[in-house]
Amino acid sequence: MLTGRRYRLELTSDQQARCETFAAGCRSVWNTGLEQRRMYRSRGAWINYAEQAAQLPEAKSEHDWLKSVPAHCLQQTLMDLDRACRTQGTWKVRWRSRRRWAPSFRFPEGSKIVVERWGRKAGRVKLPKLGWVRFRWSRPLGGKIRSATVRRDGDRWMVSFLIDDGQARPRCHGRPGSAVGVDRGVSVAVACSDGATLNGSFGADGAVARLRRLQKKLSRQKVNSHNRADTVGRIRRLRRRERDQRKDFAAKVAHRIATANATVVLEDLKIRSMTRSAKGSVNAPGTNVRQKAGLNRAILAKGWYQLQLALEAKARYTGSTIVKVPAAFTSQACSACGAVDARSRKSQARFVCTRCDMTLNADINAARNILAAGLAVTACGDLDNGRSGKQEPAGNREELLPPP
Repeated sequence: MLTGRRYRLELTSDQQARCETFAAGCRSVWNTGLEQRRMYRSRGAWINYAEQAAQLPEAKSEHDWLKSVPAHCLQQTLMDLDRACRTQGTWKVRWRSRRRWAPSFRFPEGSKIVVERWGRKAGRVKLPKLGWVRFRWSRPLGGKIRSATVRRDGDRWMVSFLIDDGQARPRCHGRPGSAVGVDRGVSVAVACSDGATLNGSFGADGAVARLRRLQKKLSRQKVNSHNRADTVGRIRRLRRRERDQRKDFAAKVAHRIATANATVVLEDLKIRSMTRSAKGSVNAPGTNVRQKAGLNRAILAKGWYQLQLALEAKARYTGSTIVKVPAAFTSQACSACGAVDARSRKSQARFVCTRCDMTLNADINAARNILAAGLAVTACGDLDNGRSGKQEPAGNREELLPPP
């Protein structure tokens, strides 16, 4: 199976400057290619990857700084843009902003990437036009490299290898017949139908207070000043640490759940829609904007989507099946008698059925309803809408490149 390995790079100042240049080149090619595609679509025409890739030599002759960027990184950017426009639609694909987009670029040819181990916690990788780059050997590679992506994460640079580990997905789970419903909440991050509740605190109270102080300080500082850049770097480090804690929590919870259960049932939540701003527009202003903003922050802080991705990744190795069910009324229905009444939800954590007087933790009650809905789906054999269908990444892009 294809999987990923992520390591922290230890770049020299020259290598870091070149990484910034490579990422800027890929961002420029993405935005120019997207602008060209939208111009074609406005006239009712279409331009594909091959036509845009053929224009790269001309772009390099007009902009000399693009010559320093590896050609395959630029080609891969256009290929990613082509895939995004085909799946999302040309007008829905976003621009890559210099401030809001994390700089990144990909080396698609795994055969040209050489990795060596120097010591117990040290290694180095040879990348095109970067040379040998040292990185922290935090875990074994465990397979053949297919591609490498370099990305800036806060104040540090990371490299992610796409690895073919040679393993096959298990035909069945080690505990066939076991199933669990998982409810993702705001007060409690994860509640399971077996009664377990798992919650993680991402960012200590001191870190939260420090972040607020830095944000206030940032608002008073002069734009493009050295002090402002230093403050931005501190904010990035705090947020990166919080992201790492959230990702670690999701990975551990996913390992625990997927290892113990052959079927994992989740709510089919549209998290992007759920966390949209309620500001509205000038003509149609939104209501309860501050309350909705607080709910959005709480949802994003608990890492709902991160847990879903972690479960899908872990299920490939345990043989678990991820089933998604509609989220309607799972928090209002009684898991004992099935009565649906919004008044049964007495508080965020307490559920008391108005029909049978069953009292239970509200999140666990919702998890049991989710499990019942998932078992009904699997009993009917209707897994087309429930089974997670995340597509594995494509193979080595050497197979996709046109012959020289």
